[in-house]
Amino acid sequence: MLKNTEQRYGSLSIGLHWLTLLLMIAVYALMEFRDIFPRGSAGRDLMKEFHFMVGLLILALVVARLLVRFSGPSPRIVPEQSPLMHKLAQLAHLALYGFLILTPLLGWLLLSVGGKPIPFFGFELPALLAPDDGLKGTIKDLHETLANIGYALIALHAVAAIYHHHVLKDNTLTNMLPKRRS
Repeated sequence: MLKNTEQRYGSLSIGLHWLTLLLMIAVYALMEFRDIFPRGSAGRDLMKEFHFMVGLLILALVVARLLVRFSGPSPRIVPEQSPLMHKLAQLAHLALYGFLILTPLLGWLLLSVGGKPIPFFGFELPALLAPDDGLKGTIKDLHETLANIGYALIALHAVAAIYHHHVLKDNTLTNMLPKRRS
């Protein structure tokens, strides 16, 4: 089952969800562990370059996820959630998607205003803005602030999934798990 139904997420949605998580782990690890290499070293530069490329890959995946999400139904939650829980879930998803779109875009803008190439797995993407040292610090601060907020959003998402599964005992989490073969 590739596409979503009212009973379950399709394998495309499930695969994109978990691939996004793996890439999020990679993008954070690349930045958090870049300090194992000295400033200006080839190893550190490579970690930063992969951070940029994986971030842009996340942006592309999010666009694909949104296309899949709005091209068909979303599974019903059973038992049905309260209107308040539904609204909170919508806000949380909006925050997550905003984070997943804005953070890589800010990274792209940061490279652009820094006058640096924008690498993407053997290609070079165009700059979104002209080099501007005055804007560079602001964009860097926004990018790093959003990245730090991302830790909280990811944790909230994971806690909410566990809460749905163990406290509310609904099908929210199981709908996003890969289906076991019998």
